[in-house]
Amino acid sequence: MPIVRNKLAKSIAPATVAAALILTTLGMAVPASAAAPTGEGARSLPGTHPEWATPQADAGAVDSAAPASARIYLAGRDASGLAALAKAVSDPNSAAYGRFLTSAQAQEQFGATPAQVKAVTDWVSGAGLSVSATTAHYVQVSGSTAAMAKAFGTDFRNYRTQDGTHRAPTRDAQLPASVSGAVLAVSGLADAIHTNASTATSVREAEQRANAAARLATPDKKAPATLPDVPTCSEDGYGSKTAKGAPEGYEKNEPFAPCSYLPSQLRKAYSVTDSKVSGKGARVAIIDAYGLSSMEQDASHFSSLHGDQPFKPGQYTEYVTPDKWTHQDECGGPAGWAGEEALDVEMVHGLAPDAQVVYVGGNSCYDEDLYDAMAKVVDNHLADIVSNSWGEIMHGTSGDIDPAVVAADNQIFQLGALTGIGFTFSSGDCGDSSPGAAATGVNCQADSNQAQADWPSASPWVTSVGGTALQLDNKAGRYGSEVSMGDKRSVLSADQKSWTPFPGNFYFGGGGGVSKDFAQPWYQQGVVPDSVSKTAADGTHSATPLRATPDIAMSGDLVAATLVGFTDNGAYSEGGYGGTSVSAPETAAMFANAIQSRGGRALGFANPALYDRAGSNAFNDVNDKSNHSKRGNVVDLGMVNNTLKVRLYQIGADYGLSASKGYDTATGLGSPGKNFFKSFALKK
Repeated sequence: MPIVRNKLAKSIAPATVAAALILTTLGMAVPASAAAPTGEGARSLPGTHPEWATPQADAGAVDSAAPASARIYLAGRDASGLAALAKAVSDPNSAAYGRFLTSAQAQEQFGATPAQVKAVTDWVSGAGLSVSATTAHYVQVSGSTAAMAKAFGTDFRNYRTQDGTHRAPTRDAQLPASVSGAVLAVSGLADAIHTNASTATSVREAEQRANAAARLATPDKKAPATLPDVPTCSEDGYGSKTAKGAPEGYEKNEPFAPCSYLPSQLRKAYSVTDSKVSGKGARVAIIDAYGLSSMEQDASHFSSLHGDQPFKPGQYTEYVTPDKWTHQDECGGPAGWAGEEALDVEMVHGLAPDAQVVYVGGNSCYDEDLYDAMAKVVDNHLADIVSNSWGEIMHGTSGDIDPAVVAADNQIFQLGALTGIGFTFSSGDCGDSSPGAAATGVNCQADSNQAQADWPSASPWVTSVGGTALQLDNKAGRYGSEVSMGDKRSVLSADQKSWTPFPGNFYFGGGGGVSKDFAQPWYQQGVVPDSVSKTAADGTHSATPLRATPDIAMSGDLVAATLVGFTDNGAYSEGGYGGTSVSAPETAAMFANAIQSRGGRALGFANPALYDRAGSNAFNDVNDKSNHSKRGNVVDLGMVNNTLKVRLYQIGADYGLSASKGYDTATGLGSPGKNFFKSFALKK
């Protein structure tokens, strides 16, 4: 992305939607009465009645004949046993470490039984609902609101919210004893929509959004000779070219920002080149929404243009179903996700050029469609690592995330860990995701109501990937230093004598923070200090430690952008992108290289192994305070629509987050260091 986690130079992260039930009112609302199941074994489903559905917001009953749908996730056999065994096979200190099950073995031992599926289908059918789909993980049902009310023991009413009128159960859904043990969770009983957004942004796209938000007006006039009227950057590394003629900023003589990094530069910086690894023998899956029809050709063309090897025959595979794509208006459609997909594929291939790459496109950015893509990878064991550059806030003015999404996703992550598959997720591009960050950040969700860690990055069962601003050694082009990913932005004044505002406003930054929604996972014990883990991102204090994010970080800043190429509207072009959307596929590629170092043995869920290496030279410990390199960077986009666009960025300026010695909530354990791959090599 040019400057970029939704997408910096060329895209805004498309929104991902989390609700699956859409109840429409037809004619006059005739309420359907519902009686809650009673008796021993019956139970309620906490969170299915959302907090925003209050009596004060009541806007009337939903027509009993209105169509409705819901997804019933299956609990399977022995949920606690699944979590315990997933932990054991992932923990290097366990005797079961690396003894992964096959997908068939996992399904046989922990999947839903035929009796559970029959019990669920008999229950919903008896209430008048139809089963529209059944998988190893869920039963999809549809029917009238009256039938839904009968099945789940709750009425449905309309409620006024900040973004319109929405329908929801009047109380938490109830399960009868006959299916109480068979059901994990139910999604879609309320129709408020949460969306998953890409975490990649292109520089030019971010500029367009920022200018639209601020309504900046720059007079149409030719640039004076003081600053170049063509796009200009530092070709020979960070700060190698001074922006002569620019007004004084954070330093007296500000450098031009570095030219967008190539995969070959990143391989050299993160010791891939020196370690002679290429991801051979590993498989990386990439999940985004939709699909770019020219992806394989574009990635091969990009590689060839920049001196790297294109895909070999059969090295790239994709699973997309264009005839089933939906919600394109809400999600940005295939065009809105094209830059993200290209970034993800080209980063994995660029940093692990011999790894097999599998692209799996969700049919939309809604939670359920992205879940289906993840389940496809796990059920068919399509890869060893799964890269995901999307996410959403968990708490917002439009309500909290559906608890069913969290439960179902975690179950898939555990099944992945059990079968030797690890997931990486971008941590976000909005600092601590607070309303303050969202006020000026270009890749933020505006409806955030508190500082928080994003989902699925906050899951204890995934590798949360934060971002850094990478600075290369100007002489050798090797790793120089890193600071946390975070930018303040100022605009060159009309008279070109000052920056406005100065200091700049928060613009773009890596995500992270302590999640109040999850207890501290075992692998963070003894590494993440209580001073961090007992205070959630929103300031809530906890008596016990909580899950801290991210786990690891890599280059992703919008100023130190990464070059991406793809075909848009029939023409191939390249631009700089930034965001933790860059960092997540980079990290997935590093895990592929680690698998090669392990002689092809799967790494599985990587976090326990990562935290075992905390404080060692397997990581670069990113510390903003100890890094005294230049923090001001001039981005000269040249003449755009007869207007000179020049910006000043301060790097290492995230919102609510900063990198410090040891573990921190901006960069986690740090970035992969010079001995990262060596530390995974099998002992002879």
